Amino acid sequence: MHTILSRQHPMHRLAGLWFASAMLGLSAAASAGTAAPSDAQARYEQERARCLSGESGQAQSTCLKEAGPALEAAKHGQLNDGNAKYRQNAKERCNVLTGDEMRDCIARAKGQSTSVSGSVKGGGILSESVTTETRPAMVIAPAASAP
Repeated sequence: MHTILSRQHPMHRLAGLWFASAMLGLSAAASAGTAAPSDAQARYEQERARCLSGESGQAQSTCLKEAGPALEAAKHGQLNDGNAKYRQNAKERCNVLTGDEMRDCIARAKGQSTSVSGSVKGGGILSESVTTETRPAMVIAPAASAP
């Protein structure tokens, strides 16, 4: 009895990871419960075409073998995108606020009107959001003159 060990080229492994993450993208609707079958089917057809054309960067048989189960998982809402938990956490943190503070918190969490500077290599990333508030001018009535 002979055992054959197969070694997968690192690029094939990387391509497999890319394909798996691409299939996770099927789940934009997963947070609502299940992916729309037509969306999942369309994505499956695109990925299948990439497999058949050799653009996936992995063995055609492996690529096609992974595409089918990913389609079924997407149809049943079993795939989620990597940022779903992050977005949910941000929403929950903002829900404890009210009014303008809540609105600003949600905008910051979404990265709206935010400037980013720095780098991880440089020691950190600074995200800054500036809110400008204007208030109506106060009118001061002149003091009444003495009779």
